[in-house]
Amino acid sequence: MLLNCVAYEDGQKLADIPVEEISDYMEKPETFVWVALHEASAEELAVMQHEFGLHELAVEDASRGHQRPKIEEYGDSLFVVVKTVECRDGDVVLGEVDIFVGQNYVLSSRDGSSTKGFLGVRARAEREPHMLRKGPAFVLYALMDAIVDRYFPVLEMLETELEKIEELIFSQGKQRDNIERLYELKGKVTTVRHAVVPMMEAVGRLYGGRVPSMCLDTQDYFRDVHDHLHRISAALDTIRDTIATAIQVNLSMTAIEESEVNKRLAAWAAIFAIVTAFAGVWGMNFKAMPELEWKYGYPMALSIMIFVCWILHRRFKRAGWL
Repeated sequence: MLLNCVAYEDGQKLADIPVEEISDYMEKPETFVWVALHEASAEELAVMQHEFGLHELAVEDASRGHQRPKIEEYGDSLFVVVKTVECRDGDVVLGEVDIFVGQNYVLSSRDGSSTKGFLGVRARAEREPHMLRKGPAFVLYALMDAIVDRYFPVLEMLETELEKIEELIFSQGKQRDNIERLYELKGKVTTVRHAVVPMMEAVGRLYGGRVPSMCLDTQDYFRDVHDHLHRISAALDTIRDTIATAIQVNLSMTAIEESEVNKRLAAWAAIFAIVTAFAGVWGMNFKAMPELEWKYGYPMALSIMIFVCWILHRRFKRAGWL
């Protein structure tokens, strides 16, 4: 679906134009066209390929979707794939933005992401005509910066969820639930990391060293995006390490609880073993046993059993086994 098709000249908006006139405006000096698509169909991409002269391999990747974040050069044009990350009902949802950048055009196509986070990108760029004069490279920066900014709320959500789980680690009876929640959180962190790390590597190609010619004047801006991605990546690594530690602590707490249960069982087994031993001795009914025919023998046997059990119970209680 076509969202916008706008022509710009010398940093100023000329007009919203129909798709059929794109090639006409691209022939004008100091002019570029910025087109935004959402859930683009194969037919729409074919039209854009004809108007902009897009490379067929880049169009094929955009049509298939589910690409790894990357930046590829095709002559004097770039094909950029970045992942959007959103929180929906506590889950992490990935989307994809494919961006085609040339000397006089920018084409972006979004899949699986809401439009809310991108509504202000074009307005922001148009409010800064001195920056928009830098051409399509600045538009590429503005789009990538908007996408990266949307990573931070997701990062905060992951940190908050981890803090809530940590508060329950030392609660009895919560070990199984904690393990499940920690592994679920680890999966979310891994999902976000798969979007951040490849993108960080790709953005590193847009500043310093061999940089595409259209990005020479915007290297500082792409370095800023790279710094943000580096911060996010470091925070994700910290969360992963904390999750691993929390899992180990949780398993240790489970082992401690099992040890406590085993000690209780051993203590009660020792107490009943004494009773069984006394009962076994007096239950053999040998005629020569001295207390066998004593009329107080049975009460005495019960008294000894109860007294010994009480002593053992008291000792185990003091030792913390009961």
